[in-house]
Amino acid sequence: MTKNLIEIPDELMASAMEALGTTTKADTVRTALELVSRQQRQRDFINWLAESGALNDLNDPEVRAAMWQ
Repeated sequence: MTKNLIEIPDELMASAMEALGTTTKADTVRTALELVSRQQRQRDFINWLAESGALNDLNDPEVRAAMWQ
């Protein structure tokens, strides 16, 4: 693990701590970075679904009807 010294505005840190429900600066930064990383993975997956055509069958009424049987 790497130790980093960065400047973060106090108001931004307080706002992030409140939004994330964290109690320490370290937990806040860690949680925020994890959240951003997870959101990017989700965006990448959604883009993959859209580009691959993996969900194209869902536009077919017969395919959708068969899913509910």
